[in-house]
Amino acid sequence: MDNTAAKNEIDSLVSAMVSAWNAHDARAYVATLTQDADFTNVFGILVQGRAAIERSHAAIFQGMFKDSMLSVTETRVRFLHPDIAVVDVRWEMVGARDPQGNEWPKRHGLLSAIATRGADGWLFAVFHNQDLPPPERMADIRRAMGQG
Repeated sequence: MDNTAAKNEIDSLVSAMVSAWNAHDARAYVATLTQDADFTNVFGILVQGRAAIERSHAAIFQGMFKDSMLSVTETRVRFLHPDIAVVDVRWEMVGARDPQGNEWPKRHGLLSAIATRGADGWLFAVFHNQDLPPPERMADIRRAMGQG
């Protein structure tokens, strides 16, 4: 089965999410989510439902992430079913502050999501976001695991 069109739609969904983040627009950000989405942030805090996720993002866009800029370094899509995909997005961020207001160094992370295709097209239903060590640290970890 050729999933090229679906992958392109998911890539567009990721781009819309990143654009909304960089505009610090919580409403546009949650427009990429299903109404009943689950969102687990990098701190392990679960927020459920589009409205609650919008409220939490409105708050962080006015606070610790008001000057942040997000970029995607890699996107991987795996289709579990023609209407269900696992989406891994490796990202970088600059301009963020920690919860105490201190400048956060350049961040690296991985967003693992489940995207579903419904009447409104592709939307994210589940997000698990995590911070990752810097790339040079990841290389050390890969070598320690015998993976290069």
